[in-house]
Amino acid sequence: MKHAHPLLRVFHWLFAAFMLAPLLMVVLVSFTDKGYIAMPFDGASWRWYAAILKDDDFMRAFYRSLALGAGAATLATLAAVPAGMAIAWQRFPGREAILGLLLSPLMVPHVVLGIALLRFLTQLGASATLWGLTAAHTVLVLPYVLRLVVAAATGFDRTVAQAAESLGASAWTVFRRVELPLITPGVAGGWLIAFINSFDELTMSIFVASAGTQTLPVKMYNHIAHTIDPLLASISTVLIVLTLVLMMLLDRFYGIDRVLVGKP
Repeated sequence: MKHAHPLLRVFHWLFAAFMLAPLLMVVLVSFTDKGYIAMPFDGASWRWYAAILKDDDFMRAFYRSLALGAGAATLATLAAVPAGMAIAWQRFPGREAILGLLLSPLMVPHVVLGIALLRFLTQLGASATLWGLTAAHTVLVLPYVLRLVVAAATGFDRTVAQAAESLGASAWTVFRRVELPLITPGVAGGWLIAFINSFDELTMSIFVASAGTQTLPVKMYNHIAHTIDPLLASISTVLIVLTLVLMMLLDRFYGIDRVLVGKP
């Protein structure tokens, strides 16, 4: 951007404004003092942010989404780390097929995935349970973790691990003291992106979640089907801020570029 053509700079700024304008409008609407969506409005108020804390249904859905996102991201990470290391470092028959299978949820529409998982969980008797919903979200977010783990492991210098092995370190010690610390940026980034995607997932959750396991996005969807008020704008603003804070923490400790490119 420093030496970019002036027209290219203008295009970048216009594109950024186009992408951010809807989010900015949501944030502004959330501060209205009226009981309906109004923009512009006469006075600013924290009324609808206070309303979030007073709504027990939304708070329960929020905490449920937090637990669900953390659980699904953790389970996906536990599965993606060994799978990603094997795929990145080993050459074996069916390697590409296994990688394609694990990444396939990225290519399947969430509506189709939701119907398939509903059918599968119903046959297991787990269609209305929290653990069934967690398993469904784990399948959905696994590709995000796997992709970043594979990227981090691909950029890993294997001679470091071989040097540790030559000095008598066991396989577990090499993994715990050498390999895992060096691919931690990819693992941490994958966990965080998986958490955000699980927390924000709506389409598939509509099919799998029940009345007792409603996540926050499903609760918001059901709410907006009956009434439209600034409460949803305030909730959306809180989620935008939380996501921004999480991404800033990831960039602060590991670096977004480093995580996405896969540099150890």
